[in-house]
Amino acid sequence: MQTLLDVHTHTIVSGHAFCTLNEMIAEAQKHELTLFGVTEHGPAIPGTCTDIYFRNLHVVPRQYGNMRLLLGAELNIIDYEGNVDITNPNTLDCMDHVIAGLHLLCYTDGNREQNTSALIGAIENPRIHIISHPCDGTASDFDLEAVVLAAKRTDTLLELNSSSLNPVRHKELAHPLFVKMLQLCKQHEAPIILGSDAHHTSAICDYRFALPLLKETAFPETLIINDKPKEFLQIIGK
Repeated sequence: MQTLLDVHTHTIVSGHAFCTLNEMIAEAQKHELTLFGVTEHGPAIPGTCTDIYFRNLHVVPRQYGNMRLLLGAELNIIDYEGNVDITNPNTLDCMDHVIAGLHLLCYTDGNREQNTSALIGAIENPRIHIISHPCDGTASDFDLEAVVLAAKRTDTLLELNSSSLNPVRHKELAHPLFVKMLQLCKQHEAPIILGSDAHHTSAICDYRFALPLLKETAFPETLIINDKPKEFLQIIGK
């Protein structure tokens, strides 16, 4: 599979990443990407940007040679209904694509029913295109098959997050949960997206921790969106 897009990355604006937007763009061009996405954390994460940053995204050029830049956000699921930390439609309209995920700083692990409700609530939000690292263990127990079916029904992509699988992160639940997610996505023919979740230029398109799981589950390339930029643009309505 040729990687043509990486749409989940962060710059210093997120508060805990280490490179500028221009540095990330320059590195992404070296990978000959068709689409490159920067998704700063939503305001519930300490140290990140506020709404005014997202409302000013229009000032940044979107084309760099053959590479198209997408500027969006990784919003935080903040409750068991799946609400996120930016809801203002005027702010959301300024984003090219929207990711939402569970983060320990913003979400309290609930029971099986609560966690399932949180994820499906976000999936059913028409503003959200990708659920980031749903199986990293922040939600320790949830109905994964129900989440996969909801994602397929709403054309929302579930992310196989390579960073979550990095051993240095000590996310013990990530491997078995992501394997189960891939098995269910394969069974129900639900597309997925690989995410680098790069917080530094060196991690752009770095899927080394995710790729072994694709091999382990014999996951079909037809269900992986990273070599299908036109399909991704259709999903986000661009």
